[in-house]
Amino acid sequence: MSHILPLDSQPDAAIERLLDAAFGIDRHGRTAYGIRAGMPWLPALSFATVDADGALIGSLQSWPVALRQADGRQMPLIMVGPVAVDPAHQFGGHGRAMMDAVVAAARAQSSEPLMMIGDPEYYGRFWGFVADGTAGWDAPGPFEPRRLLALSVDGRPIGGNGMLGPRIAVAA
Repeated sequence: MSHILPLDSQPDAAIERLLDAAFGIDRHGRTAYGIRAGMPWLPALSFATVDADGALIGSLQSWPVALRQADGRQMPLIMVGPVAVDPAHQFGGHGRAMMDAVVAAARAQSSEPLMMIGDPEYYGRFWGFVADGTAGWDAPGPFEPRRLLALSVDGRPIGGNGMLGPRIAVAA
């Protein structure tokens, strides 16, 4: 039996160990890390899966990012991922349950559109993530355009042209 909890209920060291186990210690060089560089993950849209003994076996982090357009405007987005499950607990539905939780929470909050780098056949089939509207998006590192996915949680159209990166706070 496992349970989904807010990710901020877990120690940072346990989250880092899980991410290393799931993706390797060289994971920091991936394009997704460049997109969200320097941003804190969003507690309201980040989840943990713990086993019956309370041990962390899964994590899903969400990040405030933006599509920065040539004129300097930014379209706020929320980057979902990494979705990590301890290798000993993979294929048990834990990642899918955390994805269900983040999509439901984003819809309940009418959040900014969600985006991710992932398998369109999987994330499209279960949650509706698509590459439609992301053709004009670029990223700070290598990526396959078909794997750059987005999901509008409130029906707002997704599109635009620009570079994905950390969301920059603008002073009023």
